[in-house]
Amino acid sequence: MRPTVLTVAGSDSGGGAGIQADLKTMLALGVHGMSVVTAVTAQNSLGVQGVWELPVEAVRAQYRSVVDDIGVRAVKTGMLSCAAVVEAVAELIAGTDAPAVVDPVGVSKHGDPLLAASALDSVRTRLLPVATVATPNLDEVAQLTGIRVVSEDGMREAAAAVLAFGPRWALIKGGHLPGEAVDLLTDGTEEHWLRAPRYDNRHTHGTGCTLASAIAAQLAKGRSVPEAVTTAKEYVTGAIAAGFALGAGIGPVDHGWALTRGTPGA
Repeated sequence: MRPTVLTVAGSDSGGGAGIQADLKTMLALGVHGMSVVTAVTAQNSLGVQGVWELPVEAVRAQYRSVVDDIGVRAVKTGMLSCAAVVEAVAELIAGTDAPAVVDPVGVSKHGDPLLAASALDSVRTRLLPVATVATPNLDEVAQLTGIRVVSEDGMREAAAAVLAFGPRWALIKGGHLPGEAVDLLTDGTEEHWLRAPRYDNRHTHGTGCTLASAIAAQLAKGRSVPEAVTTAKEYVTGAIAAGFALGAGIGPVDHGWALTRGTPGA
């Protein structure tokens, strides 16, 4: 049976991020993707024009429907929008025997808010403690911890601050720093520095969703966290290199690049 992975996130009507990016990534990496929609966005290459949250009852019902019948080998979370949904999802994950990848989405690629400020404390105290891997970018690190990383030297401090909230592993994504794309994965004891070339490509919408989903896919296949993250980084690096123009703004990464060029870790 194909490994099953559940994404709990918002819908991106433009197809570059959110549930759509997650399911494309899972398909490309050979797992069966399933979804819990937390919010619907009106979104395109220029930004987010509207957000409509689903009721907590709808989120809970979707999750239970999938997990109780089909089961899951890994869970990935993305846009959760409000405190009530964050807390419900954290409770559901705590009762699920599967690794969880938490992408603490705060803003879109265009800077549009995707998480209420009032929900940040729930992310810190309820969601991060049930995460196997937390994958904040540097803006999300600042939101959650108050630490502003301006160079590679600050990534250890950021990781320690995120780990203090309770996830087993923290992946601090340094893609917003100058130079090569460097990430730090650590559990507080061992460190893995992951480096990749930076491509001259502005079409990077959905990178965070794609990376977190790729990690969840690899965990569902039974890989260790360091193996899963390393392989996922290879996949998303290829997707960024193949990113393409769409609409008048920032285009998406190419989730399907590996289907024709060979999938790392498939």
